[in-house]
Amino acid sequence: MPQPSAPRRTPGRPPRISREEIIGTARRIVEEGGVDRLTMRRLATEVGSTPMALYHHVRDKEELLVLLLDDYAARALRRPEPPADPRERVVVAATAIHEALAACPWIVEVLTADDLLSASALWFVEQIVDGLVGCGLSLDRAVHGYRAIWYYTAGEIVVRTTAARRRADDDRTTYREQVFADLDPGELPRLAQAADRWAPLTAEDTYRDGLRALVDGLLLSR
Repeated sequence: MPQPSAPRRTPGRPPRISREEIIGTARRIVEEGGVDRLTMRRLATEVGSTPMALYHHVRDKEELLVLLLDDYAARALRRPEPPADPRERVVVAATAIHEALAACPWIVEVLTADDLLSASALWFVEQIVDGLVGCGLSLDRAVHGYRAIWYYTAGEIVVRTTAARRRADDDRTTYREQVFADLDPGELPRLAQAADRWAPLTAEDTYRDGLRALVDGLLLSR
């Protein structure tokens, strides 16, 4: 008795892919080469498919980046217990954001380059805005305050990450070190006094101290 033939596959049809596989591969591309290296064409090649097949799962690169943000937020952001004191609630929420982003700097690149955000991270934004309102700021000033805290947080991570990458790529004396080694004490006395300690001092992690100073300054405007 003849056996039933196996289902015929359409020639050239790419293998079935899942959204989880797409997100995982996209995350690897970005972690290895940066956001600019992530294209729909390259992603399709990496998963062994075609760009057209990807569009059945994600609309475009922007939606893909949003999915990556949500994926990272779900894995890395942990909601701390909000302190009763509203000022401390602001500090704790902002510090949690900073710690999560510092561990994955490419996220900052995405968040600062486009008007994208992760809905999973909005709880932290709520804590900051609500904390500032609880400290006496109007809602409008609280939103402005959150923006200042976000700029400080993102900027600190970008500067620190870029400097670390440059040091890793080139161990030669930096231009700044050359300049600071030859400062004129008569013209720049304080900088000359701190010149030999400038690099280690500016490399210290003072984010939380700066954050507290920023929050204190924001609350002076009440």
